[in-house]
Amino acid sequence: MTRGFYTILAAQFFSSLADNALFVIAVEWLLLGGAAEWQRAALVPMFALFYVLLAPWVGAFADSRPKGQVMFASNAVKIGGCLILLFGSHPLLAYAVVGLGAAAYSPAKYGILTELLPSSLLVRANGWMEGFTVASIILGVVFGGLLISPQWAELLSWLGWGASGRIASSPAGSAVVVIVLVYGLAALFNLGIPRTRTRLRALRWRSAALLLPHFWHCNLRLWRDPTGQVSLAATTLLWGVSGNMRYIVLAWAALALGYATSSSAALVGVVAVGMALGAAAAAVIVRLENAFVVLPLGFLLGAAVLAMAWVHHVGLAVLLLVLVGALGGFIVVPMNALLQHRGHLLVGAGRSIAVQNFNEQACILVLGVLYSLAAGLGLSALGATALFGAIVVVGVAGILAWLRRNGRRQSPS
Repeated sequence: MTRGFYTILAAQFFSSLADNALFVIAVEWLLLGGAAEWQRAALVPMFALFYVLLAPWVGAFADSRPKGQVMFASNAVKIGGCLILLFGSHPLLAYAVVGLGAAAYSPAKYGILTELLPSSLLVRANGWMEGFTVASIILGVVFGGLLISPQWAELLSWLGWGASGRIASSPAGSAVVVIVLVYGLAALFNLGIPRTRTRLRALRWRSAALLLPHFWHCNLRLWRDPTGQVSLAATTLLWGVSGNMRYIVLAWAALALGYATSSSAALVGVVAVGMALGAAAAAVIVRLENAFVVLPLGFLLGAAVLAMAWVHHVGLAVLLLVLVGALGGFIVVPMNALLQHRGHLLVGAGRSIAVQNFNEQACILVLGVLYSLAAGLGLSALGATALFGAIVVVGVAGILAWLRRNGRRQSPS
């Protein structure tokens, strides 16, 4: 691994840390404002919105400029989302703007790995990337919970920050100010990301409309590739479910365990601990050419999520959430690496990541909208966990049937 790779890891860590802390803060912001349950659930699909709408363009944008510059600009957009929240915008709108920055950030973040490293190191690099991302999730949700805790409010009062102006007049407002600083730190690391020798693909905005059919062609090419279609289906399913589980765990902990948002955030961190363990294990154990062997573990993952609906004891909940995270991390890392490898060969690094993001975020968006509607009609968080567990089981069964039909079980490369 090169020095540039570790700079990428640092930039990703702080940007993701801020993303996850901001999510917890936004949930609490809506809760304190008396927003309905469906609005809090809608934070997840609102974050995914621009991933879907801008997917045809962000991949091409990432391939047209040095990826460190793209990541820097994306963090600037995230800061903009925080600022409009501070100055009175609705949290759903502000969080959608942060999602816009994240949508532009992701193709550059993952695409540069294929430019900087040989394919033989992609699984290991993804293990590192997922490990640092999961660590940022753990610390981010805990950090976000701390920033909305009574202890933070007491600290602000002791510092006299509440009298310093409108922006920092509440713990939630001051928490967002802290998040802006963290995004700024990530942007500084973006400036240190090295340029690679990969040829840039010029993007002419005058012909931007042509990118839509081109993106659709890239999307179809990956879905028609025997290896790409299975790995893309697996990552789409798992990220679609896990993206919504991030909020469902908060709501489930409030209902099943009686936790406040600041305490529930720690349980999201527990899932991330498991993901870190699973990602690290996959990076050591699984080779790219044998990536598909992890897929049957999806049945166990779905069963574990399903079982959460009947858990009301903290100790058992922690064990189950660690298992859920570990299985998810162990499956996702090889699938991500395989999809990046095939995508880099077929359509280009940035474009392949944009296709992956489009499908994953479209799944998050669709499932999130359905959950928001169901929550508005009275579906409880316990019912949602059972529903999402069943979706994983059925989805994995379909993916394995697809794999058997392709005859690609042993040789995905």
